Amino acid sequence: MGRFWRQIPREGTIGIFDRSWYGRVLVERVEGFASELEWRRSYKEINEFEAQLTASGCVIVKFWLHISFEEQLKRFEERKNNEFKSYKLTEEDWRNREKWSLYNVAVNQMIARTNTPYAPWTVVPSNDKYYARVHVLETVINAVETEFKKR
Repeated sequence: MGRFWRQIPREGTIGIFDRSWYGRVLVERVEGFASELEWRRSYKEINEFEAQLTASGCVIVKFWLHISFEEQLKRFEERKNNEFKSYKLTEEDWRNREKWSLYNVAVNQMIARTNTPYAPWTVVPSNDKYYARVHVLETVINAVETEFKKR
């Protein structure tokens, strides 16, 4: 977790991380880049890291933007067929799609084992992009307002 300490925003600022310290229990696990011992140990390390962050005043708001297997295919096809968005879709995306069930197991375990009172997960149904965006913004606002009321 040491490499992430350097990336934590200073007091009074906001930082947004995409995957961040969850890489080991998700991508590295599924792709075989981490041993089972390493990714299992990471759950405890993640929880301890987030406990330290919240103890030092950080507000942690975590989201899993869940889309269905069918919705993912629909979005992939739309990107593939749109000359302005096709660059966003790679062969790796298609390859990873073939591992959907493995990622699904890893995601469910990740959420179950790292959902804590001080750093809870919010699973956002995201087949509807507008709903997902509004839900995320409302959740962030509520988390920040709640923390400000405590101080």
